[in-house]
Amino acid sequence: MQHILVTGGAGFIGSNFIPYYLREREDVHIVNLDALTYAGNLENLAEVESHTRYTFIKGNICDRKLVETIFEKYDISSVVHFAAESHVDNSIAGPDAFMQTNIIGTFNLIDTAKNRWMEAPGKYKETYRESRFHHVSTDEVYGTLGKEGLFAETTPYAPNSPYSASKASSDFIVRSYHHTYGMNVVTTNCSNNYGPKQHDEKLIPTILRKALAGESIPIYGDGSNIRDWLYVLDHCKGVALAYEKGVSGETYNIGGRNERNNLYIAQTICDILDKKHPRDNGESYKQLIAFVEDRAGHDFRYAIDATKIESELGWKADENFETGIQKTVDWYLEKIINKKAMGLA
Repeated sequence: MQHILVTGGAGFIGSNFIPYYLREREDVHIVNLDALTYAGNLENLAEVESHTRYTFIKGNICDRKLVETIFEKYDISSVVHFAAESHVDNSIAGPDAFMQTNIIGTFNLIDTAKNRWMEAPGKYKETYRESRFHHVSTDEVYGTLGKEGLFAETTPYAPNSPYSASKASSDFIVRSYHHTYGMNVVTTNCSNNYGPKQHDEKLIPTILRKALAGESIPIYGDGSNIRDWLYVLDHCKGVALAYEKGVSGETYNIGGRNERNNLYIAQTICDILDKKHPRDNGESYKQLIAFVEDRAGHDFRYAIDATKIESELGWKADENFETGIQKTVDWYLEKIINKKAMGLA
């Protein structure tokens, strides 16, 4: 049995990855370490809470002693590191938590792993010769694009927000442990995720939440900022593939090849809601869209070139944006309907 430490497993992507990987692999035990900050929710993991190969631990990756205890108690042989402070607006208002969690937390994890698994630089202990540290990062480390071009793994880093700067720092820490100590590491940088279980603060849940409440739907600037949208389960499949088959020391970009601007996202969701959950007054949800002051330093466009993971590891996104957003809206509608049925909404 392989004992894998998944950090941040109660968050959006982690809580999609854990059930998926437990279904896919019968020879793994997952230990989920999550601080359960505002972005973590154990309801996201209700489907696996009683699973015999799943253990949850509430705690912070910045707590070095706790991290070391977990490695020893559960004989952790690999890490899939999702845990991060990730909301750009929050990083602008209060960057401290981002520096602590994303930089110091990542250092604690990989340094503990190195001390546990290795006898000396370039030499793994026999028990841990297959151990791997998988670091999950973001395309925002590359900065911003103009109207053309794509982020490749060779694109120079140019982070523009405290969030992306902290993630870039964590990427470099992981890289350094490969080149200095010979650690078996792999890094994945993903584009904008969406899908079930995403926190309310993010764009798509905000659009859905505001629309269904009959409130103004806020869109930054003129809505022209572009992101490459990746359905979360496709991302989880890419993470699993890179974790299992990726070349040590390599980085793999995971993107959905679904560039859409923010206004298109809002209008598409409104169109779906108009059909599936019409407003009582008969008006379109589009009437609720309102443009608000743009975010400070708002990057114009992100877009991922996923050629490397597609050609070398055989990954491909199963969902395009139009199919993925339909599934996402259906999930949120079912969640809201269930809450109403239970008298919770």
